[in-house]
Amino acid sequence: MSAVYKKIEVVGTSKDSFAYATRVAIEEAAKTVKNTSWFEVAEMRGAIKNGKVAEFQVTVRIGFKVEH
Repeated sequence: MSAVYKKIEVVGTSKDSFAYATRVAIEEAAKTVKNTSWFEVAEMRGAIKNGKVAEFQVTVRIGFKVEH
């Protein structure tokens, strides 16, 4: 059986880690997007404040099946 998928891109942030920023992005997107099924990390970056890491930022692409 054929299927069609769509991809969205979201950015998650965390003061703790890239992993937690990824988890936040996926979990928040899943609250409003049905049928989420996979993700890929597209970009990782962060913010620096006073010479220290202040925030981790992750751009995540999330795939979901389009309903017929």
